[in-house]
Amino acid sequence: MIKKKVILAYSGGLDTSVILKWLLDKGYEVVAYVADLGQNEDYKAAKEKALKIGASKVYIEDLQKEFVTDFIFPAIKANALYEGKYMLGTSLARPLIAMKQIEIAKKEKTNIVAHGATGKGNDQVRFELTYLTLMPDVEIIAPWKDEEFLNQFQGRPDMIKYCEKHGIPVKATTKKPYSTDPNLMHISYEAGVLEDPKYTLPEECFELTVSPQKAPDKETELVIEFKHGIPVKVEDKTHKVTETDALKLFAYLNKVGGANGVGRVDMVENRFVGMKSRGVYETPGGAVLHAAHLDMEGMTMDREVKLIRDSLIPKYASLIYNGFWHSPEFELLTDMMDKAQENVTGKVYLKLYKGNVIVTGRESPVSLYNPNIASMDVHGGYDQKDAKGFIKLNALRLRAWAKKKK
Repeated sequence: MIKKKVILAYSGGLDTSVILKWLLDKGYEVVAYVADLGQNEDYKAAKEKALKIGASKVYIEDLQKEFVTDFIFPAIKANALYEGKYMLGTSLARPLIAMKQIEIAKKEKTNIVAHGATGKGNDQVRFELTYLTLMPDVEIIAPWKDEEFLNQFQGRPDMIKYCEKHGIPVKATTKKPYSTDPNLMHISYEAGVLEDPKYTLPEECFELTVSPQKAPDKETELVIEFKHGIPVKVEDKTHKVTETDALKLFAYLNKVGGANGVGRVDMVENRFVGMKSRGVYETPGGAVLHAAHLDMEGMTMDREVKLIRDSLIPKYASLIYNGFWHSPEFELLTDMMDKAQENVTGKVYLKLYKGNVIVTGRESPVSLYNPNIASMDVHGGYDQKDAKGFIKLNALRLRAWAKKKK
């Protein structure tokens, strides 16, 4: 009898190691797939472990460059913030991971995929909406929503016993007081002790940023250059470093932003599945780019275009957060965002100092700012007497409304 083949999104941690063995026990041939989005993990060890458990093949996919150019930068172009704070680090990663998983499924000639996301979180939605969009006839195995799996594994102790029974190496037998999810864009901290919304994450727990109090007493001066809304060059004047490669550029901003305490967020957010959750995030590089990009837009974007685009940011961010990256409505909004960025080209001068991103200047070859018109010191290009009729026309309805009020 030919075994059915399943492509498992695998990390090498406790949950996906158990799921791999569980799928084997159920008679599947399991192909493990590991996505490298800059987690700084031992991928060789993860591959060896998967093969030892019984995987027939292991794919290690380096997605870092694609993650930056095709997911992070488009979000930066759109100023995408979920609920005004969250820079969507995890949300941006999931559609890329799932997309590659479907590509592997097609290569391996199967329509069965599996993931280890919990039935309470957003990731299950992000994974499965992507699967179903890119492979409409897909068969999804989600053990944390499977009654047999849930009956077998009540919690972490049951999983550890299962690993011990089957000779699966487990790094730790005690659970961390919270969970983390790192990638190039950010690291998130949630669950466990952080489920108390007034609990403060201890300073020693942060991995990407120093505290603003311990950041250098000297400012770090940067110049960030954009072309059509995309960062194309970062120049660190203080440390004499220049980067133009997309991946290296973003990695350097993570480094220098983190060293200056930039990019921490602590918030309670609304999950798509209907509950509120508390998350702590470090997004140093993203925070620096967000501030610089906003400033460049002020100089180069038409006012009415900016107003319309700004009104669409909450929807755009929600689509990313909720897992609709590959949807037709997201494709439409992305095209609009790209159109709005055609003129967003130039350089932003800024300083990083103790958790702050301080913009000090900007220049652009396509600037809409005209000092000859805006200057209070010259008459050029603008007849101030025209403002009289402009104000009267705008006051017409206000005067009518005020008279009726009486």
